[in-house]
Amino acid sequence: MKLNPFVKAGIGLSFALLWSCPTLAALTEAKNFGLEVKATAQSEDDRDLGTQKGGDVNGIGLDLRPWIYGESGAWSAYAMGQAVTSSDIIETDTLQQSTDDTTEQQSSNDDRKAKKNYLALREFWVGYSGFTPYPGEILKFGRQRLRNDDGQWRDTNIEALNWTFDTTLLKANVGAAERFSEYRTDLKELSPVDKDRQHFYADAAYQWTPGQWIGLRGHHTHDDGKLDYAEPGVASDPLDKRENGDLTWLGIEANSDAYNWRNTNTVNYWASITGMKGDRDKVNALNADGSRPTSAKRSDDLSGWATDIGVRLRLDPQWQVGAAYSRASAEYEQNGLQSNRSNWTGTQSRVHRFGEAFRGEMNNMQSMSLFGSWQLREDYDASLVYHKFWRVDGNKPVGSNGIDAVQNNTDDVTGAILSSTSLPLEDGKKDLGQEMDLVVTKYFKKGLLPAALSQSIDEPSALVRLRAGVFKPGDAYGSQVDSYMHRAFVDVVWKF
Repeated sequence: MKLNPFVKAGIGLSFALLWSCPTLAALTEAKNFGLEVKATAQSEDDRDLGTQKGGDVNGIGLDLRPWIYGESGAWSAYAMGQAVTSSDIIETDTLQQSTDDTTEQQSSNDDRKAKKNYLALREFWVGYSGFTPYPGEILKFGRQRLRNDDGQWRDTNIEALNWTFDTTLLKANVGAAERFSEYRTDLKELSPVDKDRQHFYADAAYQWTPGQWIGLRGHHTHDDGKLDYAEPGVASDPLDKRENGDLTWLGIEANSDAYNWRNTNTVNYWASITGMKGDRDKVNALNADGSRPTSAKRSDDLSGWATDIGVRLRLDPQWQVGAAYSRASAEYEQNGLQSNRSNWTGTQSRVHRFGEAFRGEMNNMQSMSLFGSWQLREDYDASLVYHKFWRVDGNKPVGSNGIDAVQNNTDDVTGAILSSTSLPLEDGKKDLGQEMDLVVTKYFKKGLLPAALSQSIDEPSALVRLRAGVFKPGDAYGSQVDSYMHRAFVDVVWKF
């Protein structure tokens, strides 16, 4: 199997980082190594809303994640690998970036086409926690899991220098990150949006009274990659970069420790508001006659805002109900490191904020969600969620999501499909659709993991989980699409 240079470098760096601990005995004495085994069955139908042939997913996959961790004094090191084999191209990882977008599948090469079987490096980092005497402080360097509570700013594996300070009264993060590779044997090239994009971020939250947090957070992205300008007679590759620029996000948040599923508050709430401002350069396409455009690129000033609020009421020790509302202006977009998954329903299971099937993003979209959740000790949990989605501006597109509907250009005589482009939404129609989600988990046992791994490994448990969503498209998709689409997963996880 041929590995690209970044994967080779990552493997080498993983071993170098682990051996950088003062003694190997520090690794082996504590026996901080293990294997996470995850089996995933996926059923998905009509992601394209019936606009093209195929596109359904039905398969099962096995995901093995060996990891090793060691510490000596203030130093620590960690590495996690991954080996996936499956009967279809399925998602065994809730953090994985979408690799089958229409534009990527139309690429002239296979450098970003997901395969059924692959090897990967999820994380490899060295940590140092000697700057302060607090146990919740650590500086990490390398590919690592970055995550904040609501998952709307950061929740991904990426190469970063990240400092975390986590105490009873104050939590803070500051760091810089850039994606250099996917570290997967099948994905040899980055998505265009990730190429030469640097992220700089900081956040701080203070517990001003017991259980009540208020915080500030900021994020800046700087794109300075080489743009692929349109050339007459030269075919373009959708994997080439066609836009860059600078964007800055500043936000304020407040919550009642609502994302901590162990809290016993009768009423939980969260609220955030974020402003975004920046500029972007975009490559201009060729003229209709195939000639070079007058200007190779255009520049735009961008600004937008977004808010997310929610309240959750505890009916008794097991049952909770709640509602949430989110709105993002037409030009607002997220920073690209988000997963939008969190414990917002009050259970140990993290649930997608904008639908397990639709998977919306905060871009020209507003949503209303109603939910009920159930938690029986640490043995079972369940969430039932209803979502309704609208466009804010009925004449502008929405951000990427779990829908991949297309508009086909067919031959008038034979009916053969000549080309496909993303299906444009109906002008003036704001109704994107509605969805029902169900997430149910059974936990079998608990394990003790080093505190430094709390970000890397979501649940220190063996479990069986169902994640399912059924989406009904609204008027914005037109009348020629199918009535429903669904996406469902059954995950079985066991940690050795």
